[in-house]
Amino acid sequence: MTSQYLTGNYRPVSREITAGPLPVTGQVPPGLRGRYLRNGPNPATPPEPGTYHWFTGDAMIHGVRLADGRAEWYRNRWVRSRPVARALGEPPPAGPVHAGMDLAVNTNVIGHAGRTLALVEAGALPVELGYCLETAGPTTFGGTLPGGYTAHPKRQPVTGELHAISYFAGWGASVQYSVTDTSGRVRHAAQIPVGGPVSVHDTAITERYVIIFDLPVLLSATAIRAGASFPYRWDPGYQARVGLLPLDGDGPDVRWFELDPCYVFHTVNAYDDRGLVVVDLVRHDRTFAVHLDGPADAEPVLERWTIDPGGGTVKREILDDRPQEFPRHDERRTGRPYRYGYATAFTGDPHGEVAVIRHDLRRGTAVTRPIGPGSGPAEPVFVPRAPDAGEEDGWLLCLSYDRDRDGSDLLILPAADLTAAPEAVIHLPVRVPAGFHGNWIDDAGLPPA
Repeated sequence: MTSQYLTGNYRPVSREITAGPLPVTGQVPPGLRGRYLRNGPNPATPPEPGTYHWFTGDAMIHGVRLADGRAEWYRNRWVRSRPVARALGEPPPAGPVHAGMDLAVNTNVIGHAGRTLALVEAGALPVELGYCLETAGPTTFGGTLPGGYTAHPKRQPVTGELHAISYFAGWGASVQYSVTDTSGRVRHAAQIPVGGPVSVHDTAITERYVIIFDLPVLLSATAIRAGASFPYRWDPGYQARVGLLPLDGDGPDVRWFELDPCYVFHTVNAYDDRGLVVVDLVRHDRTFAVHLDGPADAEPVLERWTIDPGGGTVKREILDDRPQEFPRHDERRTGRPYRYGYATAFTGDPHGEVAVIRHDLRRGTAVTRPIGPGSGPAEPVFVPRAPDAGEEDGWLLCLSYDRDRDGSDLLILPAADLTAAPEAVIHLPVRVPAGFHGNWIDDAGLPPA
């Protein structure tokens, strides 16, 4: 049986290309000088029928460089793990491997300390990429990273440091909290005991705390024996908890708050509010309980958790009950009160209609813009117009799929008015399969190769 994550716009592309300059409808804002990069699974060889999990496909990075009002190039490149190198007939990449975990780093791609890094969870090291997306090799952050990493570190906007919660089966019932400084070296790391061998996909930070999710998706011995490539399963008997750990804290410093079973793949943002801690996130009632090749067991909704450290309680409030995922915000507001959040809305059918939502969390309103059918996750990445611009003064970058030409476009939307026409539509020479996360990486500090 063919996985739904290998059909439609989820199906992999078979070659790497370089093309440019790219045709554009509209005008690329001259202030955008850098690269839009997006990571996602793209198997280099056909998976065995019935075995594919969306989270484990080989990593492929897609990139568009913008400069001086032009779309200069598009590139797509597989990240060279050892299996990918073998599939492409190339020598294996050099560099360290953590505990034999040569996983596909297929989940996120970020810029930090002048480097471009492809990321994944579950124990694999980050992989450094060159400016033109060639694989440089795995990195241990100069020998300071004590293990694997996460796909979702959070950048503290004042210090520029990355705060991360990472998990790995070999750590048993603990996760690792790390802080990476602006030189790209880990300056603080601590093991945090949790209730079992959990999967922790994301975190959030405030100005005081890092948020830890201890939720009912656990490493499954049954799934391991069955040969599952992603052997984590829903455990309804596991006590769900959320933890508050002071920034730079250690294991004994965390405070736990119990809640009803659920799972969180992605947070929007978090902040301190007069002694309370507010966390906005997308909540799944369950996942990997029935559908085992991807997160399709429940329709995720936007929710706010207000944690009261004094009273020991978590108040949960649904902000928007429409199915949505891949939330983002203006990351200059990370850890602080904010007004706007963005997400991908969908019908529940992975090949159905897709839209981008802008949430005004102060007013409790939302504006929705259709992106088109079959695009898959169209994660909206916010880019401010200038460093000191207002919270909605900028653009949303997101990919859309054109079924008629079986190709993709990069949309540049005015964040302040999703009902307006795109400022630019960049027509890509190929289809970009539905994938995971991406970011705008400004050229400042990253001179082109």
